[in-house]
Amino acid sequence: MKKHIKIYPRLLMLIALIVGTASCDNDSFLNEVLETERDFTYYNSEEGIQQLAVGAYYRVFASPFASEYQFGTTNYGTDEFHVGGDDTNSQWNNYDTRFNSIITTIRTTAQEPWDNIYIGVGLANQLIESATNIESTNDAIKKTALGEGYFLRAFSYLKLVRQYGGVPLKLKPSTTVELEFARATAEEVLKQVVEDFTQAYDLLGNTGGPNKITKDAAAHFLAKAYLTRASEINDSWNSSTKSADLQKVVTLSDEVIARHPLAANYQALWDYTKPDGPNEFLPEMILSASFSRDPVLETNNNSHIFFTARYDDMPMLKRDLTGMRPYSRLAPTYFTYDVFNHINDSRFWKVFRTKHRVNAGGVYGGITYTPGVDLGILYIINSKGDSRFAKTINNNDPGILYSKTNKTIPHVYVAYAADGVGLLKNPRFPSLSKHFESARTAINDNRGMRDEILARSAETYLMAAEAKIRLASSGSGAFADALPYINAVRNRATYKEGEDRSYYTDGAASYPTSTFVQPLKDNSFMTENSYYESNNIPVTTTATDLTIASTSALPAEDEAVITKLGLASQYDKMLCLILNERTRELCGEWLRWEDLSRTKTLVTRTKAYNTEAAPNIKEFHNLRPIPQTFLDGIYKEGRPLTSDEKSAMQNPGY
Repeated sequence: MKKHIKIYPRLLMLIALIVGTASCDNDSFLNEVLETERDFTYYNSEEGIQQLAVGAYYRVFASPFASEYQFGTTNYGTDEFHVGGDDTNSQWNNYDTRFNSIITTIRTTAQEPWDNIYIGVGLANQLIESATNIESTNDAIKKTALGEGYFLRAFSYLKLVRQYGGVPLKLKPSTTVELEFARATAEEVLKQVVEDFTQAYDLLGNTGGPNKITKDAAAHFLAKAYLTRASEINDSWNSSTKSADLQKVVTLSDEVIARHPLAANYQALWDYTKPDGPNEFLPEMILSASFSRDPVLETNNNSHIFFTARYDDMPMLKRDLTGMRPYSRLAPTYFTYDVFNHINDSRFWKVFRTKHRVNAGGVYGGITYTPGVDLGILYIINSKGDSRFAKTINNNDPGILYSKTNKTIPHVYVAYAADGVGLLKNPRFPSLSKHFESARTAINDNRGMRDEILARSAETYLMAAEAKIRLASSGSGAFADALPYINAVRNRATYKEGEDRSYYTDGAASYPTSTFVQPLKDNSFMTENSYYESNNIPVTTTATDLTIASTSALPAEDEAVITKLGLASQYDKMLCLILNERTRELCGEWLRWEDLSRTKTLVTRTKAYNTEAAPNIKEFHNLRPIPQTFLDGIYKEGRPLTSDEKSAMQNPGY
């Protein structure tokens, strides 16, 4: 369980210095004798190998969530999210002149993701070598730890190749400072990724998930590696492997799906009530990054703060534990608002917070508001053409009443008003709540303990569907072969007959487990959404499922995207459907930038929907810049690289 995690930070720092300090030209630290620290001989023991595995888990899976580069490299600069009320790290979204091999922000640099991933590679290499060399008959070492090492290395290199293309392949642990590295090709990197995931698949069993790497986790990510290799970004060299890769995606996905049924209600995935609560162990979960309440372990998940809109600077409201600390980094785009069927698809209403209660009280606009009772903020997420609302200067509409108290709501924000759109340039937006939690120890405490989902079977369904679409485009099967996989995910999302469509919950419901005592009236969180107000429909609305019956009659929201992007071929339309469905199902789950990059749809979609990025994004932005710190630190033939050699190693355009 998570509470038993042990991490030896100084030992990890020693490894980090060896594998991550390519620019160091002074190896004197290698000659020091650390009398109070364990050295590498510790990894000759079974205990040492198992503790190394724990440290590697933390570095590869968990540590990115303490940083802002996690959302910068996966959610910014896409069709789903743009800059919210705080533009810290906006270079990663805007693709402006500040986004290059040197990125200077107060939060995230160009080298931070690169360096952190390569430290993980170093740990995985050591784990593989130590587990291979030790004389042991213990399956926990010879199979499990070794399989974990192969998985962690493959996971790291899959991340690197999806972000940067070809990168240096380092497959042995370092024992001295190394300064000379050459970039492998993307083909070579993905070949290694496939080999490593296959090793993990062959070695691992299926117990301990989702906090432990399992055979099913290896199968899911092996399928993802095959799908990546078969994607458009690799079309210059992948023709000989594409067909076989896509068949393997389907086979592996079917295997995983059979053992990981979807949760019956989409809301169950996000109904977080306490650390290690039941929603973290649903059968749908395949792999998670694990965090702990124990302060000694220093694990830290900051994901709850980045998608949160400001609310605490408004009359009648104050910052509270259930409202989260609002860093306001990422706001949904209008693509994200419009891609959902607002009537029958429950997913938007179950993961975006559209109502806040008054929690400060007082008089505003001549009306006295009661904390914990009255509605304070209402987001109307309606459809284009709705003329019920006028957009005023501050987006308030004093004509809207809260039916339970018959009071005018002090703060109302409307997606589509009679005189324009009301959310795009406003720092107010419905917050994505998938990562919310209130088990923290103080209102301003950023240290989250909620596990982060790295893989769940809904994505596995959609990977299989995408593989079927790609196979159909090459003449193997039909596009309709993808529909059973897509419809399984869509129909789980359908509102069921008799379901309370106004009900809402998120991780704020975990506040009773916090050591910080907050009165109920101080909670801005409420278990209600704006479904009925936004859609202007009666409570008696009949349930209709989301089944797509034919590839020639796609949902209206998908046809709108197809029209906007100017797509004509059946393949392009079906790939568009898959990418749209991935948003509806997986929005904000650290996947989007890499999905758009690998399918070469990043530029067209971002230009169409991301206002800050649209003027600047170019085709070369499908890959990230190699950090200047790496280029400046490495050598060739015993000397630093020349300017021309650095340019040759850099990705084009940077």
